[in-house]
Amino acid sequence: MNATATEPGSAVGPRIKALRDAMGLSLRDLADRSGVSAPMLSQVERGETSPTLASATKIAAGLELTLSQLLRLDEAGHVVVIRAADRRRQRRDGHTLEELTPPLPGQRADVSLHALKPGAATGGPGDPPMHEPGSRETAVVLSGRLALFVEGARHDLASGDSVTFDADLPHHFENEGEEPTEFLAVIAAGLRRS
Repeated sequence: MNATATEPGSAVGPRIKALRDAMGLSLRDLADRSGVSAPMLSQVERGETSPTLASATKIAAGLELTLSQLLRLDEAGHVVVIRAADRRRQRRDGHTLEELTPPLPGQRADVSLHALKPGAATGGPGDPPMHEPGSRETAVVLSGRLALFVEGARHDLASGDSVTFDADLPHHFENEGEEPTEFLAVIAAGLRRS
């Protein structure tokens, strides 16, 4: 009996392709990272064959996931609702951070809501980068004014403005105005720079 992780035509192939694309990996890149040949990966992604458990484990490792995460065996469901009252919150020195996304295995992006009182900042100029190499951040100013400092360079933002930058570089936000500032931050992990 051939030990297969899934049956042909299941969702594992498209899931592998979506995860590979999200990480900016070619078939050859994933083959190099996983030890599974590019032709085999292509057949799996197209649903023409199912990987063995050993191959699926290697593919998962190449995508920086466990087999359970790849196959979604450890997820309770495909929809997770976070009620406003149940958000994970952190408060420090005039900075409030609320996590809007749940801590799911294999999640490649996090969304958070930030509020800065006048004079408050998210960290400081000397703080090391908090995000893994290759991370990219997009911030959208919902209200107030915001100054973003990336490697010492200043970028002024007003309500409605957005900015995207490499989040693995030293950076922080400051509210230098007299009114509170609120902004959304979306951090996508481990993207490749082109």
